[in-house]
Amino acid sequence: QVQLVESGGGLVQAGGSLRLSCAASGSVFSITVTGWYRQAPGKQRELVATISSGGIINYADPVKGRFTISRDNAKTRVFLQMNSLKPEDTAVYYCKAETIRRPYEYWGQGTQVTVSS
Repeated sequence: QVQLVESGGGLVQAGGSLRLSCAASGSVFSITVTGWYRQAPGKQRELVATISSGGIINYADPVKGRFTISRDNAKTRVFLQMNSLKPEDTAVYYCKAETIRRPYEYWGQGTQVTVSS
């Protein structure tokens, strides 16, 4: 079992910054990839960024150059630094962990990010 808890969301003006944190506990050794996803009202959940256990990073095109994913040395926390925020970044942001064991993926409860124009 893996537990994920997100924090750091909030309300920010366009052009501002926020830093999200995802704290993992439980069988963290089984995590292969940790990612951030987001879901805006009326839209499907979409990938934002991922980081693998080997350090390979992937970004969705809309956030490239503005968002940075990173993790701590213990690999129990993954961060998403979001700069130059836009109103279209408004969404609930979720942390997801992919694992080598069933059920193969876990999700956090989400944290709201609202960017005002």
